[in-house]
Amino acid sequence: MLERQWSAAAGQQNLYGPGGDSEFIGFADITSFVRQRIFLIMAFPLLGLLGAGFSLATTDSIFTARTQILIEPKIPELLQRQSGEINLSLDTSQVETQLAVLRSEKIALMVIEELDLVDNPRFKSVSSPSMVERVGRIKEMVVDMLALDGDPQHQAMPKPASPIADRSETKAVIAQLSEFERRRIVVETFRESLGVQRVGVSYAIDITFQSHDPALAAKVANATAAAFVREQLETRAAAAREGVAWLEKRIEEVRTQMNLATQVTQEFRAKHDYSVGRQLGATIVDGEVVASGQGEGITRNGPTLEELEVTADTYRKMYESLLAAFTSSVNQQPYLIADARVITPATRPLAASHPRKKFVLALGGLSGLMAGFGLAFARHTLDRTIRTSRQVRDELGFDCVGELPPVGFLRGFGQLDDVLRRPESLFSRNLRHTKGAISLADVAHPLRCIGVTSATPDDGKSTVASNLAALYAVSGMRTLVIDADGFHSTLTKRLPHSQAPAGENRDGAEIEGQITSVPGLQFDLLPSPASDTLRLITPKNLEALLVNELDSYEIIIVDLPPFTSGVHGLVAASVLDGVLIVAEWGKTPLDLVGELSRILRITKTAVIGVVMTKVRSLSTRQYRKRATQTGH
Repeated sequence: MLERQWSAAAGQQNLYGPGGDSEFIGFADITSFVRQRIFLIMAFPLLGLLGAGFSLATTDSIFTARTQILIEPKIPELLQRQSGEINLSLDTSQVETQLAVLRSEKIALMVIEELDLVDNPRFKSVSSPSMVERVGRIKEMVVDMLALDGDPQHQAMPKPASPIADRSETKAVIAQLSEFERRRIVVETFRESLGVQRVGVSYAIDITFQSHDPALAAKVANATAAAFVREQLETRAAAAREGVAWLEKRIEEVRTQMNLATQVTQEFRAKHDYSVGRQLGATIVDGEVVASGQGEGITRNGPTLEELEVTADTYRKMYESLLAAFTSSVNQQPYLIADARVITPATRPLAASHPRKKFVLALGGLSGLMAGFGLAFARHTLDRTIRTSRQVRDELGFDCVGELPPVGFLRGFGQLDDVLRRPESLFSRNLRHTKGAISLADVAHPLRCIGVTSATPDDGKSTVASNLAALYAVSGMRTLVIDADGFHSTLTKRLPHSQAPAGENRDGAEIEGQITSVPGLQFDLLPSPASDTLRLITPKNLEALLVNELDSYEIIIVDLPPFTSGVHGLVAASVLDGVLIVAEWGKTPLDLVGELSRILRITKTAVIGVVMTKVRSLSTRQYRKRATQTGH
């Protein structure tokens, strides 16, 4: 079904162009499809551009400031001697850790505190406004434009300095929040606007910050980088202070133990008593041991002098080592260096990074174009109306013998005498091609009596019958038009005709007084009242009239009732030499025409072909080309 619908889109090629019998989608099918749906396809890109313009007009400009820092890798020398894979793994973890620190709430609070962003009215969220806010902004723009045109005082009123000016509703809501809630909102806004990203596989890190104020964006970006470096220094300084404090406490403990051990050794040596009965760490008052310290008591069989001297010496070495470490820590504390440094400070951006106007407009136009193509394809696939000659041939089994374009600015179907009023118009040239195609039609009998019918009354069959009769009459053939459509009587009502008999050399038959001439069109007309009186919709009566009474006419065109008027009006078509089916392009349902053709086949009526009217496709240039070649 889809293949057949697409193939039918280039139906005009089957009359005068090669390749018309292809059953596959080709370039001609696509171009014909685009030509037929060009207005629908182009309407959506315009809507897309309007939508993009609406979005740009109601979206605040966002500026992005960028700074860049460099992380100095600190890998132990032992690990640096290992394979490169180990180094890369450790380095990646180190950089990812620094990225996590940059995104942490601690850095955010440091920047917020430094720049006092909680009370800064220019620091606002960069999220897109809602549809309600967008509509409100459009209304404000319209009101301002109208006021500027007619109110001089309004021109003197101060305007907001920027699109991020505070609204009274927002101020009222913020004023009702607690200090903690306000701070949390600012922190979330800060983290939403902050961007941290590693530059490739390098040690460089990009820090970006978005804001409606370009100066504020640069200021916050630089403050974030400075806060990161300061946080590293503060962390190392705090760790150094904790280490010094621990060393001081440990030095005090070791000094006490060293002094006690030295004292015991000296007392032991002074008394020459190698069996001093006291404990290591005991306290001597007035030559007596009164308190016990650490270690086991020294009895008669306790430690020797050498052991006491070794213990005292060990405590002394521990004390000296801790004192050296303490001195080194105190000396190095003022020279702490961070592992990161700023290599590119942020500057005030000159142009907004969002919205990207050209990109948004291009996206809107492209989206609209895709939507237009999609809707056109859906309509083309689901469309079951007459549109192409290939469709007529494939679906109905008939040839399309003519495609008549609309006439006039309002795309109507023209007058009943357009071929005489405008003989060089596209409509007239195409109708002359239709007349030639009728003469070449493969029917069993010579085409003297031609019927014209349609599926619906608005398909333009009466216009086709009248103009076709005028062409035959102009070519010198005696022509008669029978208005057998008693339900609508379009020809009888719209054609000017006299009441006098058409000729004087008739045999005095009863029909002679009913036929009238049409001034200016050179053919005769049998009005619908006479057709109704003679009951020409009955095959027997119509055949008798055509054979016995109208033998002097070389061409007889019968305007038959449409299919919607009833099947009984089409029965008389079986006595005609051939019938033309008229269908309006893009409006007449294909199924209805199929049902009409089925009725004509049942009545054994010879169908000449289908004439499409009001064809708006540009493929009619095939007729122009043929007309130029033939000299018409």
